[in-house]
Amino acid sequence: MTKKKIIMRIVQIVIVLFGISFLTFLLTYLSPGDPAQIMLVSSGVMPTESAVAALREQMGYNLPFWTQYFRWIGNALHGDFGLSFTMNKPVVGLLLARLWPTLKLTIFAMILMLAVSIPLGMLSAVYKDKPIDYIVRGFTFVGCSIPNFWVGLLLMLVFCVKFTIFPVISSSGTFRDMVLPAVTLAIAMASKYTRQVRTAILEELGQDYVVGARARGIKERKILWRNVFPNSLLPLITMLGLSVGSLLGGTSVVEVIFSYPGMGSLAVSAITSSDYNLIQAYVLWVALIYMVINLIVDISYNFVDPRMRLKR
Repeated sequence: MTKKKIIMRIVQIVIVLFGISFLTFLLTYLSPGDPAQIMLVSSGVMPTESAVAALREQMGYNLPFWTQYFRWIGNALHGDFGLSFTMNKPVVGLLLARLWPTLKLTIFAMILMLAVSIPLGMLSAVYKDKPIDYIVRGFTFVGCSIPNFWVGLLLMLVFCVKFTIFPVISSSGTFRDMVLPAVTLAIAMASKYTRQVRTAILEELGQDYVVGARARGIKERKILWRNVFPNSLLPLITMLGLSVGSLLGGTSVVEVIFSYPGMGSLAVSAITSSDYNLIQAYVLWVALIYMVINLIVDISYNFVDPRMRLKR
């Protein structure tokens, strides 16, 4: 990808972010509930009409829509997304506090997923239509079919209730607390990635260069790891980018089940309590992560596959 294309992509990211910010602000503006009343109730103050009216005027909620939006977007460009209605704390601080636990969980889940899916996918492709292939495909089919919340509850029942190996509540964010949430996420992802790795490897094994390498007497293992696997990385990198973006945005169901202090559980809390400032900042964060990760994935193609550089 050339510098010009990268600049164009960055400009597109900025435009899309402005569009998402407008839609998010519009939806929260039209949604039921009074932010001033929510803030008063959360602070333990009786939300009388005079108190609500005074707070609305103080916070600018009685201004026209466009005035509120431009004021909000101007503050957001300076890193100020306002205060959380329910926690009375800066929204940016709340998101940053949940970012590191989410990042740790993302890295752990991705490592587990790759450690399982790549060997199993390659094994299934090499021994196509053999018993081991059917076994792997059967497990991946089950893994793709089972919802995350059911896997999480099952793991909690076995390892938290029956054997008490791990804590039921993973609120501290330690390594021990991350094991079950990470395994829950990795099971579903590993099932999808194993099937994708198998498909990509099979496609490459049918290429002419593999037939030629075998005819020259090159060892099968060398062909597999030095030629076939690198050439099958492009679709896997695309999927990895989407998965990383999804995990960094927070996995709400899993985090709520295990009471894990990540971005997803924070988002659920914000939605249930109508914390509009927090919801707006979270939506922008997720959009930014997806687009930046997608840009990084596109740039990485040049390093993974030299053929991409020839197309510039």
